[in-house]
Amino acid sequence: MFSEIIKEIGADTLYNLHSHTQFCDGHAPMEDFAREAASRGFKVYAFTPHSPVREPNGCNMPADSLPAYFAEVERIRRLYPQVHFLAGMEIDYIDGELNAASDLFTSLPLDFKISSVHFIPNQDGRLVDIDGRPDRFCAHLHEFFRDDLRYVVDTYFDRSEQMLATGGFDIIGHFDKVKRNASAVDPDIESRPWYRERLDRLTDLIIASGVAVEINTKHYASDGIFYPAPRLWRRLRDAGVTIVVNSDAHDPHAIDASRAEAFSLLNSL
Repeated sequence: MFSEIIKEIGADTLYNLHSHTQFCDGHAPMEDFAREAASRGFKVYAFTPHSPVREPNGCNMPADSLPAYFAEVERIRRLYPQVHFLAGMEIDYIDGELNAASDLFTSLPLDFKISSVHFIPNQDGRLVDIDGRPDRFCAHLHEFFRDDLRYVVDTYFDRSEQMLATGGFDIIGHFDKVKRNASAVDPDIESRPWYRERLDRLTDLIIASGVAVEINTKHYASDGIFYPAPRLWRRLRDAGVTIVVNSDAHDPHAIDASRAEAFSLLNSL
């Protein structure tokens, strides 16, 4: 199915394959996103709620919302037939038992799957969310990780490598996003040799895996950051990796946030 989606996306196609609505941590109902996509002339638009996880939280959709989610996608498709709306999901890699290849997710009628790392175990095995705002990350670093930034970053990359080895998904999501929060503690994190080595190794594994990569534009307007770092784009492109540009929208107005800037830089390569 994903290969058919990619064929649908031409050079001038308006699309977004990563967005979050009321079913997880999005800030508006799905219909608001759909109306915005239709009014702006989008041809392909995907909803990708954060997947259910073991412990309820404010970001991931609960498992009992799954039927309502798929029903709402069908309703949206009838309302706005001019847009190809996709039922996707951003699936958290939790561990070897809960991931994109798990029975729960392979049994769902999903058009495609993104997989990402947002949670890692601390030194005592407790699963902790390392995503979100930098100030929250710094508080979690102190409270749960003994202020050991190197442990957090290494474990993030370890989990990302395990996620790739497990498979079961089509797009790897914002695969160096840990840099944003880590840079709140170490502003030079991206220039550290050990960090670059871990990121380059993960990039090699992504290329070998055959999964697609998103250029995630969510924080470009606010922080000047793309995920992954632009220094990797040419390498990915030259290796034949499928690259898509997604805004990771949590608000309807952000469905094409920094899209033009990303494509301008990508095309300049």
